[in-house]
Amino acid sequence: MRVGILTVSDRSARGEREDRSGPALEAMLIAQGWQVVRRAVVSDDQERVEATLMAWADSAEMDLILTTGGTGFAARDRTPEATLAVVDRLAPGLAEAMRSASLRVTPHAMLSRAVAGIRGRTLIVNLPGSPRAATENLEVILPALPHAVALLKEAPDSEAGHRWQPPHSHA
Repeated sequence: MRVGILTVSDRSARGEREDRSGPALEAMLIAQGWQVVRRAVVSDDQERVEATLMAWADSAEMDLILTTGGTGFAARDRTPEATLAVVDRLAPGLAEAMRSASLRVTPHAMLSRAVAGIRGRTLIVNLPGSPRAATENLEVILPALPHAVALLKEAPDSEAGHRWQPPHSHA
């Protein structure tokens, strides 16, 4: 799987704080045998985030784009709005699963405004900005991502996992 990681942080973009979330996510993805083809840090500027997401998704270089940061309540946290502006379809189950799992760790999980959606054949998922929260959230959805990407690519065997088979009757 080909992945892009976009860190959204004013301080990291200005060089005031090291981006630790992007590298933490990259390490997890490489451990899965996936390829990180792009990684960038941008400011919490909605137009900049939108432009980057569009360019990356439309390039067809990536199956999955993970954003980290900009999903909270601060005035400059606009990553979900940028994502919603560029996706064609939503994938709410991914964000719901992350929030649900995170609520077991902290009540602050309900303050996450992260979204997930599809642009063309690329899945875009917002993750929190802290390295720990970003990797914990990615871990929750990781098992579903290969199937999601196979469906987006319309792989011949991607529908196989969808067919319900009734249990064999022993009558």
